[in-house]
Amino acid sequence: MLRSRISRRTLLAKSALATTAVVAAPYVRGAHAAGALSIGFWDHWVPGANKASETLCKEWGEKNKVEVSIDYITSQGNKNLLTIAAEAQAQSGHDIFAFPSWQPHDHANRLEPVDEIMTELIKTNGKVNPTVEYLARAEGHWRAIPACVGSQIKGPCSRIDLMKQLAGIDVVEMYPAGSPPKADGWTLDVLLKAAEACHKGGHPIGIGLGQTEDNVDTAGAIFQSFGAELVNAKGDITVKTDKVRQTMEYYKKLSQWLPPDAPAWDNASNNKYLVAGKGSLIMNPPSAWAVAKRDAPKVAEQLWTHGMPSGPHGRYAPFLPYFWGIWAFGKNKSAAKSLLLALSQPAAVEKMVVASGGYDLPSFENLTTLKVWAEEGPPKGTLYHYPNPYNHQILSVAAQPAPPKIAVQIYTQAIQTKMVVRFMKGEKLEQTLAWAEGEIEGFMRS
Repeated sequence: MLRSRISRRTLLAKSALATTAVVAAPYVRGAHAAGALSIGFWDHWVPGANKASETLCKEWGEKNKVEVSIDYITSQGNKNLLTIAAEAQAQSGHDIFAFPSWQPHDHANRLEPVDEIMTELIKTNGKVNPTVEYLARAEGHWRAIPACVGSQIKGPCSRIDLMKQLAGIDVVEMYPAGSPPKADGWTLDVLLKAAEACHKGGHPIGIGLGQTEDNVDTAGAIFQSFGAELVNAKGDITVKTDKVRQTMEYYKKLSQWLPPDAPAWDNASNNKYLVAGKGSLIMNPPSAWAVAKRDAPKVAEQLWTHGMPSGPHGRYAPFLPYFWGIWAFGKNKSAAKSLLLALSQPAAVEKMVVASGGYDLPSFENLTTLKVWAEEGPPKGTLYHYPNPYNHQILSVAAQPAPPKIAVQIYTQAIQTKMVVRFMKGEKLEQTLAWAEGEIEGFMRS
């Protein structure tokens, strides 16, 4: 059984009240009848993608005689984060909620441990990468399970024709559909040379330097590719190191070949830049390609998603997983655990990934070779390497391996991209490093 309690329009209209009436948890009703289960899912940007999870929950509810209600909550305007904060403070709301990457740690003591679910899922679906564990384990327990819906790798999406014509790089040959990568020569130094060539050819590579997630995610991967940590796993500040200096010098060289407005880019800028036919490469999940299919099919036919260039410390790819968690105050925890286990079975995962057009990404190693990524097009096979099927990249989140409570502040305050912009605008490197060190010391005092 499936019951819709709150329409999306009503939910969004009420969301503005969250900041002034948090304790009241304005988006939800707290009453739960026996045999009922309420869910707050992320509202997918792909048209029709919500239908897959809705159908799966409906089928599970009918089979188990549980009345399931779902609210699809948008991330636009941080409505989902406001709802999470409201429910956490009110200790009332949905039973299950979809949590963005940093939220499981932030709410660890308010979430039901899900160790038994993860044990079963790892047996069925294979291991998860260390970044999933970094983000979802706290105080010795799994606090949430990785959700395929909303999870993404933000690697390169290249123009096949422009990269070949301007930079002499055949991205399809380097990342052939159906075969392992041939990317040993795809390095950050090669990217730098390609950026210069594409700039001179009138189609600059589109790597943003703004303060939103897409920009921060790219910076995080490049820093990690040099082994550059602002804070290490022990919590020591490590800004003033040679590896950080090396990263900054690299970024300064790269920035001269990027679009002049790169420091002002937001999460939509790279998509628009590529779809408009201006760029040779951006860093993004398949959302730009999906929009191009609709709005600029000739551009879409030339797009190829592939792996990140490697640096001195390895080949790191920006990974931003979503999670499903169960509130500790939930009224039907046993049903919630049963549903999450069902939604994470291979057949269910595949239905959700297909509904998203290949955008959504399972975090389990046995689920990275679904047919959808080999078959999506045009061009056919363009998404084959998107889920890292040969595990040749290290999936990471920016600011890792700093303790998550510090890392999340480095991430949300965009410290890495701010450092790059300050240095590229002429500030002396040691001044930039001192500024970053001071900011992080402030985070540690807060």
